[in-house]
This record gives sequence, structure tokens and C-alpha cells, in this order.
Amino acid sequence: MSFKNIPWKKRIIQTLWILFGIGATVLFGAAITKKSQKICTAIQIEIVGAEQHMFLDEQDILSLINTNGKVIGSPTTKTNLRNLENLLEANSWIDHAELYFDNHQALQVHIQERQPVARVFHIGGGSFYVDSTGMRLPLSEKISAKVPVFTNFPSDKPVLAHPDSMVLQGVVDLSKQILLDSFWMAQIQQVNIDPQSQFELIPMVGNHIILLGSTDHLAAKFKRLNAFYEQALVQQGLNTYEKLDIRFSNQVVAIRRGTEKAQIDSGLAKQIMLQNQQKTINQTIIR
Repeated sequence: MSFKNIPWKKRIIQTLWILFGIGATVLFGAAITKKSQKICTAIQIEIVGAEQHMFLDEQDILSLINTNGKVIGSPTTKTNLRNLENLLEANSWIDHAELYFDNHQALQVHIQERQPVARVFHIGGGSFYVDSTGMRLPLSEKISAKVPVFTNFPSDKPVLAHPDSMVLQGVVDLSKQILLDSFWMAQIQQVNIDPQSQFELIPMVGNHIILLGSTDHLAAKFKRLNAFYEQALVQQGLNTYEKLDIRFSNQVVAIRRGTEKAQIDSGLAKQIMLQNQQKTINQTIIR
């Protein structure tokens, strides 16, 4: 059937559909062209997560974003947002990065910064920060975080063996417990890690050592220590005791200054006496 034989109403409908298709194609092409011509007008940066210490500032973030060229003034279609997010998250201090363009073609940058909970000095002499997840963080030239300090960490290797990883987790757990109380933050000068990977607290006030042991039952241990501070140490003086042992359940073993050596000497004397007695008995039997 020829076009002339088609009813005029049907011809109008077909013509309208053709015109609609052409119009939609033109509009779609115009939209693509307009989008490709959109230019980044600004970069707005928000950094969250650093409650007390901000190790990264806006200039640091801008420098990373512009690593491969300035973003402001460039077409938005040429900015690979996912690549930029990966680039930012490669920084040790950045936990998460989210980027998008708003309706005004401004690049919105949201940064979640890692928060250190401890500074750790290892046996090699260097030090690092660690966050609440156990992530090791480099030192910063801009700021020094006021966090608990740990000494004698047993490894300086980039990849930790399992026992050392467990010690680092203990550092995180203990540091988080100390950070919960402003008194202990002020009172504990540093925490030593002994060769058996046990923890010793060195107080700021008072010439004594607190034997903590492992990081099991930390809340209970600090509760006992706090009660002892309030009762015994306040009444008798902070320098009365040489060591406070809170390693064992439901007790605080307090060793008075100068008595530990006397106890050791006394034990050694008993051992020598027993050895001498046994020697005398042996000589008597031989005779």
C-alpha cells in the first residue's frame, strides 16, 4: 500500500511520531553535549573523625586531588571520581573518602580521618601511632597527639608475626581503657612492655610501678586500682609502695618500698641453709 492510500489521520500520527523521535534524539544529543561542557567550579572539603588531632588539612587533600592536574576548571566528565577516592584512601591517615559533583558542579569531598589512640616506641628505637583498629600510622611533622605512650614494642617489621600482632591489639585495648578516664590519662606517664609481653604502668605522680600483666579484664583491674588509690595511697602517701600488682582477680598486692629486696634476700638465705643442711647430711652418710 502506497503512502497516498494511507488515511490522512494515520499519516498525521506517523508524522508526529517521526518528529517526536527526531526531537528526542536532538534533545538527548544536546544534553550529552551540555554535560560534557560542564566545568568544575569549586572544591569543598569536609574532614571528620579527628576529634582532638587533625593530621590532615584542606591543603593536604587538595594536593592529593590535583596530583594528576588541576580539577577546578576541568570538565566534570574527565574527572574520575573513583580513581580520586582510591588515591585519597591510599594515604595512611585517611580511613574513607567520598567524592561527588553537586548541582553547581562543585566537587564535594568528604574525608574520614583516622584517630590515633596510642604512640608506640619499638625496640629498634623508632615510633609510630596506632588507631582503634590496630592500623599503624606514621608520625606527623605538624602535630604530636596527646595519647598514651608505650615502650619496648617487640618488633619494627612492616608485617608483624602473630604474637606481635596480639601485643599490638593489647596496646590498643589498654590505650582505649586509659583514654576513657581523664584521671588515668594524666596519671599514667607511659606503659612498658616487658620481655614476656606483659604490661607495666609508670605513673606520673608516685614513685611506684603498677604490674598490669595481660589486658584481660581491664575494667575490673582499673576499678581495683582506683579503689586502692582512693583508700591506701591517699592515706599513706604515694611513695609508700614500690610496686602495685593488679594482675590477679579481686586483689591488689602492694609491696612496700624496700621490702621486696628483703623478701628476696630472705628466700635466698633459706635456700642456702637448706643446701648446707643437705650437704651436712650427705657428708654424715658418707662417713
